[in-house]
Amino acid sequence: MHTTSTDSDLWQAYLAGNEVALGTIAERYYAILKHYGQKFSVSEFVVKDCIQDLFLQLWQNRTQINNTVSVKHYLLKGLRNHIFIHIRSSKRMITHDLDWDLGTPENISGESILIENEAFSSRVQQLQLLMNQLSSREREAIYLHYYQNMSIGEIAEVMQVNRQSVSNFLTRAMSKMRNHCQLQHFFIFLYLFLKF
Repeated sequence: MHTTSTDSDLWQAYLAGNEVALGTIAERYYAILKHYGQKFSVSEFVVKDCIQDLFLQLWQNRTQINNTVSVKHYLLKGLRNHIFIHIRSSKRMITHDLDWDLGTPENISGESILIENEAFSSRVQQLQLLMNQLSSREREAIYLHYYQNMSIGEIAEVMQVNRQSVSNFLTRAMSKMRNHCQLQHFFIFLYLFLKF
């Protein structure tokens, strides 16, 4: 199957039993799924394992799966469910909220980002403190909305809440950020949040 095929064409082929189509979908969305999964407080190994389980389950259950409007939305929701299942089965966490990882990746040095301007460094620290004030649900909603370009309805399905809750998460998060920083700092915050 060609990598230039649309998601819809690949999904239809996968539902018809084309293993290559599912492989192409996996290749197309692996990086997005891994990045999203690593935002939860689970190890990279767990995220990779959950992604593998997701695609194995998709293949095994293909005859019972329906068409979807958004393959990306379907996969993100599926991965989130697999991460919940893993956490519940390991009994590390029982609540419905996952901790959202605020750490910076090991391969990105904060110093290399902030080397040109110490004032910028101070702003970044202030913005990180601001980010710590957001709930895990608010951070997740912002990530899905601004980084994955998902609609409120899609976010609601992925997070398994209603649309109003997503709107509330986004509104509260944006309000907190606007109240605590100037406009140019707000955009730096969004950039840094999405980068990590």
